[in-house]
Amino acid sequence: MLQVIANAQRRYFKLDGLWHFRPDFKQEGQSHAWYHDNWEQQGQAYRLMAVPGSYNDQGADLKLREHVGDVWYQTTFFPPTTQPSERLMLRFEAVTHHATVYLNGHELGRHSGGYTPFEFDLTGLLDPNRAEQILTVKVNNELSFATMPPGDVITNSQGEKKQVYFHDFFNYAGIHRSVYLYTVPQTHLADLTVVTKRLSADHHQATVGYEVKVAGATAPVQVSPQSPVSPELQVNREPPVSPELQVSVALKHKDGTVVATAAGATGELIVPEPKLWGPEHPYLYYFEATLQDATGQIVDCYRIKCGLRTIRVDGLKLLLNDEPIYLKGFGRHEDSEVLGKGHNDAIMVHDYNLMQWMGANSFRTSHYPYAREQLDLADELGFLVIDETSAVGLNLQLGARGHDYQCPYQHFYQGITQDTAHNHAQVIKELIARDKNHPCVIMWSIANEPDSIHEGAREYFAPLTQLTRELDATRPVCYINEGNGDPARETLADLFDVVCLNRYYGWYTETFDLEDAKNRLRAELKGFRDKYQRPIIITEYGVDTNAGLHSFYAEMWSEEYQRKFLKLYHELFDECPAVVGEQIWNFADFATAQGIVRVDGNKKGIFTRSRRPKSAAYDVRARWLSRPTYYSK
Repeated sequence: MLQVIANAQRRYFKLDGLWHFRPDFKQEGQSHAWYHDNWEQQGQAYRLMAVPGSYNDQGADLKLREHVGDVWYQTTFFPPTTQPSERLMLRFEAVTHHATVYLNGHELGRHSGGYTPFEFDLTGLLDPNRAEQILTVKVNNELSFATMPPGDVITNSQGEKKQVYFHDFFNYAGIHRSVYLYTVPQTHLADLTVVTKRLSADHHQATVGYEVKVAGATAPVQVSPQSPVSPELQVNREPPVSPELQVSVALKHKDGTVVATAAGATGELIVPEPKLWGPEHPYLYYFEATLQDATGQIVDCYRIKCGLRTIRVDGLKLLLNDEPIYLKGFGRHEDSEVLGKGHNDAIMVHDYNLMQWMGANSFRTSHYPYAREQLDLADELGFLVIDETSAVGLNLQLGARGHDYQCPYQHFYQGITQDTAHNHAQVIKELIARDKNHPCVIMWSIANEPDSIHEGAREYFAPLTQLTRELDATRPVCYINEGNGDPARETLADLFDVVCLNRYYGWYTETFDLEDAKNRLRAELKGFRDKYQRPIIITEYGVDTNAGLHSFYAEMWSEEYQRKFLKLYHELFDECPAVVGEQIWNFADFATAQGIVRVDGNKKGIFTRSRRPKSAAYDVRARWLSRPTYYSK
């Protein structure tokens, strides 16, 4: 899905700001048709809620923070003047987890999946009798065994719904990213794919493949079958795209110098002396596609930034532009005080500056797709990103978060339905469709810590792995292995290109016994290397640390224990030639569900939630600044 932009053929208008908001504590909004009227004009009670942002922490209301079920947002807008040759689109960058969208009381459609964009074509659907159009969104945060991420809803003794989930971060909800109105020509460029297919042996030439898709006046612009326009809002469709329309493309330097051109919707560009994208030199070209009619008139034009680079696995090495690389960085969360998971540019920029200060070159979008702006900035700064779906918590062995819970199943695969696999495939499709052109994305992670040892795991994941490779054959595919999936019991690793391990010896097991932890981890690294002959990335390792707690004996939860733990792990990584990356869990402390194992959230951050460094930050910084990205063990 193309990003919303403005140029000579396109305009956009953000609907961000303070929206009217109503929590549906009595579950009456649908039956009372809250979507039908303008709440302000009808004198109905509402609060104000900032968009983008999670609703949970914006109030001073425990009931709202822990609410399970529907909440409602509403705003009004004056539609821009459009020409008959234009379409008016409505785009939501992310609504967590389920959205039902209404325009002037009529349902536009629905979308499930809290971290990828969806949109609607408003052409012909505006009410000509209204100056201001009413936009209402019902947001639901309930999780089930069919959703990504999964969960279960239970009822307590007071008859209140409570959300159980199997992931270890707070279940923030709301309109988390920007909302746009934007225009496109009736016949327009609907999608671009740009791929660096080959580099010559001496890197003096690159072959770039491209594909351009065009949508006509009749073309649907829905993100997926999950968001159909309601039948009562359908409009008559016109004939399809004229065959006389021509597509041309050009690759340019930022100063406008043309590097290569081609005609046609698909083809290849030959780039002499390419400036390759990488962490040390993140050079970005402009790729521009133009749609013209038979007279040569420009119908539509779209430009993206793209980096020329290849990424592949070769034995025990991960190669960027044919050179072995070592990842240094973090698992992260989109998480901050008050905003929750709401996107904020200032917080994003500060986080990237902190990662650069640390000497990091990579991170994982744990455990869901991050905002587009995050990847745009990673492209510009040269960060290497493992891009992950929202399939986190597919593992009952790790326990439920938030409430006493008796699960009816022994393992996750006993509870899945046909909808589970369908929804998992859908989040993979939407992730790749959105992020495929980002050079920073070097790997697709299709799940975090799923159950990889019980019957049904391989049957569930094999088709999803195949689907991912069919959608994008240019990047390695991985999943993130959890500690129960040791080399002897693991059933999935051979399906993937890279072994990614989350390990906590010395914390959750071998607690405080770092010598035993060292022996366990050393043996496991050797076991995965010998059995699978793939590169290994340690995608999580770390300990909870209370900032300011010090101990002469390096006791658990102290800053000294975090330093000692990380030092031991780093020594082991250096011993094993198969280890090609280390990503500490976590970049910063983050919010979690209430529970006896979490004190004010997860404290494994190298930084506090307010981004203050713990002592270990200086140790890790010294290590990463002295270790180059390109190296060989």
